[in-house]
Amino acid sequence: MGPGTSTDEDVLVERRGRLGHIVLNRPRAINALTHGMVQTIAATLDGWERDDSVSTVLITGAGERGLCAGGDIVAIYTDAKAGGDESAKFWADEYALNAHIARYTKPYVAVMDGVVLGGGVGISAHGSVRIVTERSRVGMPETGIGFVPDVGGTFLLSRAPGELGTHLGLTAGTVTGADAIALGLADHFVPSEALAGLAIALETRDAAEAVAAVATAPPVSALLEQREWIDACYASDDATEIVERLSASPVEAARAAASAILAKSPTAVSVTLESLRRARALGTLEEVLDQEFRVSVRFARGTELVEGVRAQVIDKDRTPHWSPPALVDVTRGDIEAYFAGLDGSEPPIQELGLSSTTAAADRRTP
Repeated sequence: MGPGTSTDEDVLVERRGRLGHIVLNRPRAINALTHGMVQTIAATLDGWERDDSVSTVLITGAGERGLCAGGDIVAIYTDAKAGGDESAKFWADEYALNAHIARYTKPYVAVMDGVVLGGGVGISAHGSVRIVTERSRVGMPETGIGFVPDVGGTFLLSRAPGELGTHLGLTAGTVTGADAIALGLADHFVPSEALAGLAIALETRDAAEAVAAVATAPPVSALLEQREWIDACYASDDATEIVERLSASPVEAARAAASAILAKSPTAVSVTLESLRRARALGTLEEVLDQEFRVSVRFARGTELVEGVRAQVIDKDRTPHWSPPALVDVTRGDIEAYFAGLDGSEPPIQELGLSSTTAAADRRTP
């Protein structure tokens, strides 16, 4: 999220042996993504995909706090308030990068250590080799700032077991590395103390062999153990009904989830639920990214994202004034408007068209 500004030093690109290593290098901002960083990563991946001397790509975050806390939400707030189109340009490039990572032709090893939120999920959880540690905290926190999960997040969450993804998306919570594996957001659990050695091993060894040598069995997923009440309470396409079920549950964690959802933007919660249900029915990541782009542009044009960032990040009063203020006030028409095609009424923003572009590329492949 967020266009932001970037310098070449925000992304470090290193070649060592057979390994191409991308390091997100904004540790003070937990490596939050800017538009320039997305463009650098995309160009680097393009070059390495054509370079036979690169066998494996590794992406990590500088510092001790995490891989990536998402995007530059202050930049998106500023752009949205000004009625600009920089955020849409950012999303177009970011979502194209997410799609490219998902179909990358070489092993793409993402170290999801520490904080991995929003856009950080987009540059890691679509990869072919996804590593979490005992320090991982993974989530899609968008409803808390009046926005919706994007970067292909609705594709991933809609395909998690049962309604676990719905729970995570609506509550904007974070989960452990073990939970991320259970959700399908990650593949391997590696102790953080083994990461430095893994990076060295990837310079000369096959990615699968190098990871297998340091991976351990993940701890038990606390989230997966709660699936019974989660599946029961979230088995609805109506956000109000979901909250009612959660509130009436004898399970304390369910009632806490209801309170968490009620603190979020009613519009964001309602559109997130609809996004997840529609994503579940769509066939490809590219189709879902196209859908997310339309929704994201609409939120940048509306009130909820600006108000959410204001309350949580700018003024930090933690008292957002949502409009409408309650879930029951969000109409079906309100929700559906977010998914309508971009018809020129929001110039100069055009449809993303990732699904059609990918289909054309597939047709050109012998």
